[in-house]
Formats: sequence, structure tokens, C-alpha cells
Amino acid sequence: MSAKVRTESPGSAALLESLPVAVLAELFEHVPDTAFFVKDTLGRYVAVNTSMAERVGASSTRQLHGRTVRDFYPTDLAERFARQDEAVLRSGRPILDTLELHWYPRRKTGWCFTTKLPLRDVAGRIVGVVGVSRDLHAPAGTGQIPPGLIKALDYLETQYSEPMSPASLARMAGLPPVRFARMIKRLFRITPSRLISQTRLAAASRMLEDTDKQVAEIAHASGFYDHSAFTRAFRSATGATPSEYRRSRRAERGG
Repeated sequence: MSAKVRTESPGSAALLESLPVAVLAELFEHVPDTAFFVKDTLGRYVAVNTSMAERVGASSTRQLHGRTVRDFYPTDLAERFARQDEAVLRSGRPILDTLELHWYPRRKTGWCFTTKLPLRDVAGRIVGVVGVSRDLHAPAGTGQIPPGLIKALDYLETQYSEPMSPASLARMAGLPPVRFARMIKRLFRITPSRLISQTRLAAASRMLEDTDKQVAEIAHASGFYDHSAFTRAFRSATGATPSEYRRSRRAERGG
């Protein structure tokens, strides 16, 4: 899977800027909570939308042009993103719908689903990377959500350390499993299993930042009963082990 565009010289940011990527950037101005970006083969931003600029704390999209992730993100996170880009450029294989924990301006954390595709010219040569990163939020408002589903979601949010499964949450919501899964997908655009995992990882990240609990204790308190499974899941989502994440966050805050 890749995007094809017309160009004459691979890897040139100047030529990429002449491509119709600006049209895509304009399109994504109308997609809430989704950051859009195009980078050349050196990892420099060529086109972004406003959501992407806001994510890195820039006042305008132009501030990103010609710059790289290393200009905006903490070192370990920038290196993770750069490695992703390099892997796409080298292999031509896309990164699809990967759940990641991002750091936002003012030291806030947030969850995203990120997709990156190789950008190819008409000859099939890779000339850059195009991608989107969709912020994952709880749905705004509950007017159309059945009361039973609200109860199940509240239980997940507050009792994430307890044993639970999509089937048990569906029973709590008073919904057939298939309908429950369909409603979760519509509201959050992820499966119930991923929602449970994301909720637990978010809780774990807060405990790593705000408490001095041992990692094993945090794993158990956030619903992961296998320490190694917790570490693998956390590293997959953040690019760092729980201990590395804690050190980085505290260094960022000067603590």
C-alpha cells in the first residue's frame, strides 16, 4: 500500500512542495482531531494541517516546513518517529493504525492511531512519507448512548484493574456482544479489546508519572497480571519501557 504522485526528482522537498499535497492538507483541515503530514526522504515536513501544527505547539503550519520531528519532540519520542519514517522509506511497507502514546504541548499526554504510507512517484520510487495520526478521545456527549453502555464504560474507566473482557462489559451494558462491539467501534473507532487495553495503559502512564510505585505494582494496579506482558504492551504503545518512560517524563518536568 502506498500513495503515488507525479514528481521528477526523488527525495526533493522543493519538488514535493509543488505536488498536490497542499490539497490533501486542506482536506484534512476539515477532519477533526486528525493530524496530517507529508515528509520528504530526509524526514522534513513538506505539508501539514493545523491539527499537526497544534500538536507540536507551533502557531502556524508554515513553522513546520523544512523541519523534522527532532525540532519539536523530546529526544526519545523524536527518535521513535524518525525510525518509523526510515523503516517506511527503506522497506516500502506501511505502518497501519498503530496505537501510540504521544506527548503534546504543555507536557500533556494523549493517545493516537497513526498510519504512515510510502509516497511514490509515477516510476514507483519512494520520494517521501505521508501519514495521519488520529487523536483518540472519549465521545463527546452521551445523549444517544444507551444507559447500560454508559454504565459499562464508567466501570471500565474506574475499575480497569478488575478482570474484564468485551463479553463481560457487553453483559454489564445489557447488549448482545455483536451490538456492543459495533457501538464501541462507532463511538471510539476501535474494538472493545483495544479500548480495554488503551484504558489500562493510560492509567499505567498516569501512575508512572504521578506515583513512586514499583513497575510491577503499577502493572497489577492497571489490570495487567503479567509483568512482562505489561512491559511489551507499554513499549509497543510508547516506544519505551515503563521505567524509561518514567525517567523521561520526570526529566521533562525537571523532577
